[in-house]
Amino acid sequence: MPNLKILVVDDEARMRKLVRDFLVRDGYTVAEAADGEEALSVFFDQKDIALIILDVMMPKMDGYEVCEEIRRVSKVPIIMLTARSDERDELRGFDLGIDEYVTKPFSPKLLVARVEAILRRSGADKAEDTLELGGIRVDKSAHEVTIDGKSIELSFKEFELLTYFMENNGIALSREKILNNVWNYDYYGDARTIDTHVKKLRSKLGEKGDLIRTIWGMGYKFEA
Repeated sequence: MPNLKILVVDDEARMRKLVRDFLVRDGYTVAEAADGEEALSVFFDQKDIALIILDVMMPKMDGYEVCEEIRRVSKVPIIMLTARSDERDELRGFDLGIDEYVTKPFSPKLLVARVEAILRRSGADKAEDTLELGGIRVDKSAHEVTIDGKSIELSFKEFELLTYFMENNGIALSREKILNNVWNYDYYGDARTIDTHVKKLRSKLGEKGDLIRTIWGMGYKFEA
């Protein structure tokens, strides 16, 4: 998704450079801010920010305060970087409208993959209405799936699950993450429901079902 602008907010210059270099390499334009107040200034001055990568612990204003201010006027996707993985902190962030958490230290390549997946889901790249991997084609606007040109029928959740897998091609996804992204955070069912849906999805995909690999003790990975 070239030419989309990402705002990287972190008080550590080395961290900003690391993230910026990987994003630029993948064709993104990057704006930077070293603290919460500067982040808000850059965001409101530059009207074309497609996504924000936002550190939690910063001087002047922390990441939660920045998110709260931005959410008053915008639904721009936000990925929160955090050095701690306290459940209460994450729940607070999701209540404020954070799209995803990434815990430090992290893989820059994985961070870029998450940026791409979130931008696709948010519709920032309108050209990405279709996904095509391994002979499977998903048309999100028409809500249709074809395998080698032949249409197949999926339930609404099976369609969302397949789309999420394909948007995260090559990334190992925990059951909790799948549950949170496909069923959303207001869903409190047992994570085993994912196994049931994956089994049905694999069956409907036929031979292509093998593209959904089980990661024992964790979850699943779509690999095409």
